[in-house]
Formats: sequence, structure tokens, C-alpha cells
Amino acid sequence: MPSPHASQALSRFTVLDLTRVRSGPTAVRQLADWGANVIKIEAVPDEDSGEQLGGPRHGSDFQNLHRNKRAMTLNLKDPKGVEVFKRLVEKADVVIENFRPDVKARLGIDYDSLRKINPRIVYGSISGFGQDGPYHKRPGFDQIAQGMGGLMSITGAPDEGPMRVGIPVADLTAGLFCAMGVLTALLERDVSGEGQWVQTSLLQAQIFMLDFQASRWLMEGQVPKQAGNNHPTSIPTGVFKTSDGYINIATASGKIWERLAHAIGASELIDNPDYKTAPARSKNRDALNAAINERTATRSSAEWVDELNKAGVPCGPIYSVDQMFDDAQVKHLAIAQDVPNAENRKIRLVGQPMTLSRTPSKMAARPPEVGEQTGEILTEFGFSTDEIAALRKDKVV
Repeated sequence: MPSPHASQALSRFTVLDLTRVRSGPTAVRQLADWGANVIKIEAVPDEDSGEQLGGPRHGSDFQNLHRNKRAMTLNLKDPKGVEVFKRLVEKADVVIENFRPDVKARLGIDYDSLRKINPRIVYGSISGFGQDGPYHKRPGFDQIAQGMGGLMSITGAPDEGPMRVGIPVADLTAGLFCAMGVLTALLERDVSGEGQWVQTSLLQAQIFMLDFQASRWLMEGQVPKQAGNNHPTSIPTGVFKTSDGYINIATASGKIWERLAHAIGASELIDNPDYKTAPARSKNRDALNAAINERTATRSSAEWVDELNKAGVPCGPIYSVDQMFDDAQVKHLAIAQDVPNAENRKIRLVGQPMTLSRTPSKMAARPPEVGEQTGEILTEFGFSTDEIAALRKDKVV
């Protein structure tokens, strides 16, 4: 019996998930969380080693990436397995994969092969560097993309060397952009009646995420540098010491700067020629930060957050992850959600960061065990009991 849909928003679509590791599963998770019928296709377990790729199946990482999906096993290295997959494609709407570009062609499951079977198929691909070009055969890895995509050169404190970001931002954003591309292609298919190939890469995603830092170079010829906790253009914006920790303060305009100066009891700084204009504040940033720190160090973080918000100055605490989940607003948003499961395991994960008023997303099903719904899925796609038994005997599934 099919797992319950996480939402009705995408419930009419069937997605074949060939992805592994992080970027691909991130893309598919977006579709699963909004109700698509996602079928996670994994290799048949190696009986000799008993090993599976991707870390502990009941570990937090796997559970986070694969909720709201069903799973089957299929040996795509066997021609019989490829034939099974092609029968699934006949009735599917979407295929998503993040193999190296040459692998899918070698297996005979590339876009050109599959669209001959189903011209309406939308095929999503994520790679490290693109499906062609001088680097297309290189293996992709998030930290490599962070470095080549410019992010590490602008992250961290000045003169302390490049610094990676604390999350796999290239992997995650490539997955999100793939999902967005697939949804766009599905919308277009309603007009044309045809599917298409959606491609993105860790490198493209990382470069796109540079945003204004990239446009500073493209439009103005400025090479962005590391600025630590200081915002590169809005000054003063950064991390300031309090009597019991640190807070973030952001001043995006001269008016907000004046509010900040009044709120911290430093009104005399407003007319100081070193800080009177935005260019002056930029030139004298370090001295200005030191002057602000002298004031903020006299009171607690909670006191300053309350005081500055009352004054209309954007600010906030700097939380550890456990403190973040304990925050009143985070609790109100209910983004941490329990996943139902018959085994009564504790599965509590981060839900979708957006809401739809009529077709909300929910945690409907725990991540599947290896091949848990293989027979169920094949039956739904028209395979007979005898066919399924033969495929199991031949270790195709």
C-alpha cells in the first residue's frame, strides 16, 4: 500500500530517484515533501559485504534526506535491470540523477535514451562541473565547488587564509536549483506536452549564490575580499561583544546608524567626521566597531536585543544549534517536526521552510529501509507476481 502523501501539491507526479550522497537527494526531498510519489532506486545489497553506501541508514543524515519516499532495489548493471527501469520510465514523470556525466550513457539510461520511451519525461541531472566542457569528467565535491566558486575567498577573517562555509552550500543549492528546474519543466510541459533535460552543477550553483559579490566584479571590477564578521558594504554591520557573549547588529542605512548611536548612548559619534558619511564609516570601520563594542560590552545580549529592536535597529542573538531550536519564534514556526513511524523511533527533522495555505507539507512517512517497497512498487507499475519472483531469483531486484 502506497505511503501517505506529504502534501497534495505534487501528488499527481511520479519521480524516479537515482540520486546519492547529498545534492541529488536534496533535490528529490523537495518533491517528496510536497507530495510527489517518489521511488528511491538503490543498488541490490552486496550479500558478501552487507555494506551500503551513504552512512548509517538510521543515522540523522540519511533520515533527514530521505523522508517521505518509498524504496526499491534494482541492479542497473544488469541489462534486465535496465529493462525494468525503462518500464518504470514509461509511466513516470521525472527522473533525477547525479551520476558522473558519462555513467548514465554507459548504462543506457541517459536523457536521449529515455525520452524515446517517454517523450514527456523530465530528466534532472546534477554534476560537479557540468555535463560537458573541460572539467565535466571530474568528480564533484562540495568543498571543491566552494573553492572554485569563489566562496572560500570571501569567507573568514582577512589574512587568515580561505575558509569553507559550515554547511555544504554548493551541494544544497544545486539540489534546490535542480528541483526548481524540474518544477519549471513540468509547468512548461503542460503547454508543450514534452519533457526536457534539466541540468545544474555544484559549480554553477555556488557561483550563482555569490550574488552581489559576483556582480561587484562583473559590473564594477571590484574583487571582494574576506571581511570576517563585517558586512562588506553595510557599515557598521557585524558581531559585537556584550557582557555575556555576542550579538549581530545590522545597519543598512544612515538612519539606522543614527538610531543605533542613540540607542547605545553614543550620539556624539553621529556628527564625528570620521563616521558622518557612509564612505567615512567604511574607511574607519575598525575604529567605529571598537567604539560600538565599548558600549555594547556593558550589558547582556538579551538586554541589547530587546533595546535595539525597540529602537528599530536590526539585531539578534548568535545561537548555537540547540539554542536556536529553543527560541520562541523558531518554536512558533514549528519547523522541527516529528516523523511518524511504527517502530516508535525518535525521528525529528527540519520541515519545509515555506508554507502553502491549501496544500501544506508534512512529515508523512519515515525514510524507507533498503528495498522496502520493491514488490509493492513493481506491482503498481504492472509487473506480475511471476515476473517479480523471477527478478528476485536473478538478483535483478
